[in-house]
Amino acid sequence: MIYLQLFLGFLKVGCFAFGGAYGAIPLIRDMVMSYGWLSDEMLTYMIAVSESTPGPVMVNLATYIGSNQAGFLGAVIATLAVVLPSFLIILLVTVFLKTALKNKYVQAILRGLKPCVIGIVLATGIHMVFTNCIGSIFAVEFNCNALIITVILIASMLGYKYFRKKKLSPILLIVISALAGVFVYGI
Repeated sequence: MIYLQLFLGFLKVGCFAFGGAYGAIPLIRDMVMSYGWLSDEMLTYMIAVSESTPGPVMVNLATYIGSNQAGFLGAVIATLAVVLPSFLIILLVTVFLKTALKNKYVQAILRGLKPCVIGIVLATGIHMVFTNCIGSIFAVEFNCNALIITVILIASMLGYKYFRKKKLSPILLIVISALAGVFVYGI
């Protein structure tokens, strides 16, 4: 009986929790209180723990409450129930998207949008570099630290491409940026 309650309760949360985890918390609270699974104080603690641990808050809460009520199997059932609606929706989108991508009109639209997306990303990047390194048009104020990091990143990208004959990984670029930030701003 508890397994069915866990499944149906968290399936309802997964189906009707719009707005992310914070939209799901009232649903979870209502369900937990109606079944008497946890006290309000204990649920509040679990929300805090779920927010501070890796992973989605809904999944963390479902796993904990399921484990608390019915052990390992309860945790598995509650977790599967809360993610099942999202999984099925994504699966349906993927199926329709796969067939839609074969349509010549959809392909033409995507080819037409590609330069726009590239332009938007490029414009955003250029704007971020200029505002962080130079400031705004109305108040020009050079930020030497940001300028140094930008030069380091550009030199790293160009040097890597020149010597290794391939693009620098974005992950490696983030690591270089973090290290440059520690040295430039930490000194």
